[in-house]
Amino acid sequence: MKFFIDTANLAQIKEAQDLGVLDGVTTNPTLMAKEGIKGKENIINHYRAICDIVDGDVSAEVISTDFNGMVKEGEELAALHPQIVVKVPMIKEGVKAIRYFSGKGIRTNCTLVFSAGQALLAAKAGASYVSPFIGRLDDVSVDGMELISDIRLIYDNYGFETEILAASIRHPMHIIQSAKLGADVATCPLSAITALLNHPLTDKGLAQFLADAAK
Repeated sequence: MKFFIDTANLAQIKEAQDLGVLDGVTTNPTLMAKEGIKGKENIINHYRAICDIVDGDVSAEVISTDFNGMVKEGEELAALHPQIVVKVPMIKEGVKAIRYFSGKGIRTNCTLVFSAGQALLAAKAGASYVSPFIGRLDDVSVDGMELISDIRLIYDNYGFETEILAASIRHPMHIIQSAKLGADVATCPLSAITALLNHPLTDKGLAQFLADAAK
C-alpha cells in the first residue's frame, strides 16, 4: 500500500518524507486555505515547494466545475511539474474532463467519490486514481469500508488500472482496514500515519530492554 499525506503543511510533509514511508501528497482548496495560501501565484509556488520535498505524486485540485474551466486549470497544473496529478470532482463535467485528460496523457485523481457507481464511471473515463471518502461515509452511518470492498471487486472483475485511493481517513484503523481490503493508496493526516508506530507492548518491552541494559 502507498502512503500519501493529506495536507498542504510543508513541515508535516517533510516529517512524513523523513520517516521514509511517504509515497505522495494530496491537497485541496480547504487544506491550502488552512495554511493561509491565497492567490493563484502563491498556490502555484506552494505546489512547486511540495514537489521539491516528495518524490511521488502530488494531487492538485481544480476549482472550476465546468468542462472548459477544468481543462484550462488542469493543463496549467499538470504543466507545473511531472509529479502533479490533476484532482477532478466526481460530477458530469468532471468525468468528461477526466476522459479529456486521459487522452492527453495527463494523470487524474477523481475526488469526492461516495458510491461504487461513481468509481466505475471514473475508471471508465480513465482516471489514474479514484478517491472514495470513507470517513465522511462513516459520519452518515454508512460503512465506508464496504465501498472500498465493492470498488476493489469491480476493478478486479474488469482489469481497471485505476488505483483506489482511500481518502477521508480519520484514524489508523481506517488505514489497516483499507489495506486488508486491497486499497492501493491511503491518504491520511500525519497523526494517523504516526499512530501506526504506537503499541503499549512495544513501549513496555523497550523500557524493559533499556532497564536490563542499564544493569
